[in-house]
This record gives sequence, structure tokens and C-alpha cells, in this order.
Amino acid sequence: MVAILGFSKDQVTTAVQHMYAQVAASPSQPFHFPVGRAAAVALGYPAAALEGLPQAVVERFAGVGYPFRAGVIRPGDSVLDIGAGSGTDTLIASRLVGETGTVRALDITPGMLHALDSALRECGVSNVETIQADAERIPLPDDSVDVVTSNGALNLVPDKQRAFAEIFRVLRPGGHVQVADIVISRPVPLGGRSDPQLWAECVVGASIDEDYLDLFRHGGFADVQELNSIDYFAQSPSAQTRRIAGTLGARNIEIVARRPAGTEVSTPGRAARLARHLRPSRLGRIGARGLWGAVAALAAVVACYGTLVVVALLSLLGASIVVDEGLWAVTIVAAAVLAVVATGINLPRHGRPWPLAAAAVAAALIMYVMFASYNPVVEAAGFALLLGAVALDLYLIYRAECR
Repeated sequence: MVAILGFSKDQVTTAVQHMYAQVAASPSQPFHFPVGRAAAVALGYPAAALEGLPQAVVERFAGVGYPFRAGVIRPGDSVLDIGAGSGTDTLIASRLVGETGTVRALDITPGMLHALDSALRECGVSNVETIQADAERIPLPDDSVDVVTSNGALNLVPDKQRAFAEIFRVLRPGGHVQVADIVISRPVPLGGRSDPQLWAECVVGASIDEDYLDLFRHGGFADVQELNSIDYFAQSPSAQTRRIAGTLGARNIEIVARRPAGTEVSTPGRAARLARHLRPSRLGRIGARGLWGAVAALAAVVACYGTLVVVALLSLLGASIVVDEGLWAVTIVAAAVLAVVATGINLPRHGRPWPLAAAAVAAALIMYVMFASYNPVVEAAGFALLLGAVALDLYLIYRAECR
């Protein structure tokens, strides 16, 4: 998926590793996100939870919430900490599981894991194992942990659906997941996700809040609850980050969910999933990304050639269908005109008149062949020009937002 946006998953991973290697090496330098003890306290960590932790661990804290608010870790549990970082949450979890429990700390950044290994030796902690891996490929057996905890890591993962499937796989039936993460209320513009560095800074890789909750529900989790949410980026020392986060409605979210046990079924049915996809908020994102022109242009093409294909197939099967040619032509032209209108609406986003001009010419050609004199070559040229116009429109939006 990320390759479509002009960069690869490896580039995102490299950017994330570089960013958090800097946190590990020099936590006192300014970052675009809050770091250290003050950040942990502001997010809700009780003083008792931080007491006794090595200073080197707490000063490298880069979480986005307090996942332990869920209160699901018990003595003797096996816990997986995804995106363990320098280990603040890992060490808290190791206390909660006690000597009979285990914690596996998973992270993709060698520098963070090295700092955590040093802290484990300093504290004499023996119930923690560090693992260098990413959340999309967790090197643990099925049904092997009681609790998965994560703090500000899953928004950095390009393929979130795969990561949630991995979390579900490694959890035992009846096990829990507690997550603190970043979500947004408005979609990231097309060009906003084009810079892997921006993924590493926690904003543009985040999911729409409703979509994030759907990752749990569609992944098979039950009892999905949002426990807390605050304006995480209000604490950012960067005015630019605060502005971008405010534009996208970015906030932190703390969630607890459970993998169903036994014969419980929690995956939503097809009707429920379809209803979620048709929510007005989802449809509004099409306009926010400037995609209504593409939708209208494709609708015009499908209305024209799709109808012909259906009629031809029915004819081969010995069936027939009567098509009102006047209504058919009006439908095609209306979709083409809507594509022109949508392209015009997008004009201020990039300031280039060429997509609008090309779309208008294309609509005129389509209107001509539908109502004046039919010519298949002119018709095909009109549709090709219309599709090219909306493609150029989207490209110019993408370039403008990248700049």
C-alpha cells in the first residue's frame, strides 16, 4: 500500500528506526513529540508506577498514553509489549506479572533495545526477553500470550490490518489487548503521507478514529472500549506539529479489547461492515481528499460501457433488457458534468486550470455524441480525456500538498 504513495515500507521502517535511535542516543534534544518523565506524568502515569525505574529508561519514554489504565495484567501472565522502546511499559508490566510471569519486549529499533537490555541488567530483571521485530511479523507462536500492550507504536505501522491480525493470532482465547495510540478525526491529504519522516513523527500514519476501532472489531476482538483520550500534541514543543495535529484533529486514545474465548463470535457480519463503510463520515472523506471528480468520471464510464457489457452478456444468455436510451444518455452526461464540477471545486487546492479545462472539453464531447451525432471514436476520446483530466487533478493536489 505505501508503495502506491511513492515510498516503500522499508523507507518508513528506516525513518522510524532513525527517529527513535535519536531518542535512544540523545533524549534531551528537542523532538516533535513529548519525551521523558514529564510526558509520562502528563499522560496519566502515577508516580508510583514510575518510582524505582532507571532514569535512563524514563527519560527516553516516548509513549502517547497510559495503556495500563485498562488494568488487565495479572500476576503470572505472559505479556507482549509491542514497540517497547526504552522499556518504561515493559518494566511496569514485569512488576505486574511478578516472578511467575514473563514479558516479551518487541521493537524495531536496535538502539532502544540496547538501552532496554542495559536497564534490565541494571535492575536485575530476569522475566523480560527483548525481540527485534516489527508488529506485522511477530515471531511468537499462536495463542502464546495473555496480554498484548502497545504505546504509540501501531500508528507507525504501514499495514495496520496485518498487525492487528498478528496481535489476534498470538493472544490466547480470552486474552486482552491494551493500547495507547494516536488517531485523527480528519483524513490526511493525499500528499501528506508521502514523507516517511512524517510517519516517524506520529501524525500522518495515524488512522481515522472510527477506522481504528474498526480494526479491532473487524479483527475479531470483543468488548472494545475506549477508556481515555486527550490532546496529546498540545504538549509538543513544535508549533508546526501542534498546527498540523490540530488541522487533522489528532489525539491520543486508550483502548482495551478481548480475544473471544470458546465459541464466542465477535466479527461483524457483512451487513454491519457495509453499513460502516457507507457512514456519512466515510463519504465525507472522499471530498476531503478531492476524489469526487474521479468517482463521477468512473461512474460515467461504467454507466456507458458497463451497460453495454451487461446487455451483451444477457443477449448471449438468451435474455434481453430494455434500456431507455434517453435516460441512459442523461445519466452518462450528468456523471460527466459532475466530474467537471468536482474538478472545478478542486481548483483552489492546486491553482492549475488545465484539469478543469480538459474535463470541460471531455464533457462537451460526451454530450455531443450522446445528443447530437454519435461517433464511437469521439465517445472513447471524450471518456479518455475525462479520466486523464481527473487523474491530472489528483496529481496536482498530491504535489501541492507535498509542498
